[in-house]
Amino acid sequence: MGVPTLGCTCAICTSSDPRNRRTRPSVLVEFGGNSVLIDTGPDFHAQALREKITRLDAVLYTHSHADHILGMDDLRPLSFRNPENLPLYADDATAKVIERVFEYTFRTENRYPTSARVKLHRLDTVPGAGVRLFGVCFRRIAVTHGRQEITGYRFGSAAYLTDMSDIPKESMERLQGLDVLILDTLRREPHPSHSHLAKSVGFVEKLKPKRAYFTHIGHDLDHEATEAELPPHIRLAYDGLKLDFEIQA
Repeated sequence: MGVPTLGCTCAICTSSDPRNRRTRPSVLVEFGGNSVLIDTGPDFHAQALREKITRLDAVLYTHSHADHILGMDDLRPLSFRNPENLPLYADDATAKVIERVFEYTFRTENRYPTSARVKLHRLDTVPGAGVRLFGVCFRRIAVTHGRQEITGYRFGSAAYLTDMSDIPKESMERLQGLDVLILDTLRREPHPSHSHLAKSVGFVEKLKPKRAYFTHIGHDLDHEATEAELPPHIRLAYDGLKLDFEIQA
């Protein structure tokens, strides 16, 4: 729901620490002059202004929940800069929701002339499959989000697993040898469709990445106090965080 959460006056929602101000999670991967975005949440417009994003080359989606897709329409001015339609990638279930919610963008007749110039591609969900973008494979990593299977991504030595409550054994095997692991950590207490603090620490201990960052954080976790409890290689992500890693691994 974002932090500060609407209507809440808790210590974290009223905190002066800018790291406790959390827009809906998204990741921009920049390499070789290319920019690949993962998810367009409802805060995408503000995030793009903050990070001075002036172009995108592709967009990947993890799943179809509102906090991950509702900024898609804000791709419009960026898509106008591309000589061809901006490619979007999503599994079939996610693509169907995007096409329904943004029907006016994907219709073939009576299309509004300034609709986003995008083309939606279906991701292959066969285990181990991925999509190659500008020489880099963005491999789909299946994760469990409550009762759903959704998409995480591994790209080179980094992986991004937002909105997950569990990681299937087969996916654990595809997450070995990571430099950077970014994963869901909603709160302290268990949640039916998200990982919580102790569980996420357990995933890090099993996968042994060099660095881990927790994301999709609600208003239960104060940034400074929570990091003080964690080992040095596990940190809380925050808006505007930038990381360097090897993408051609």
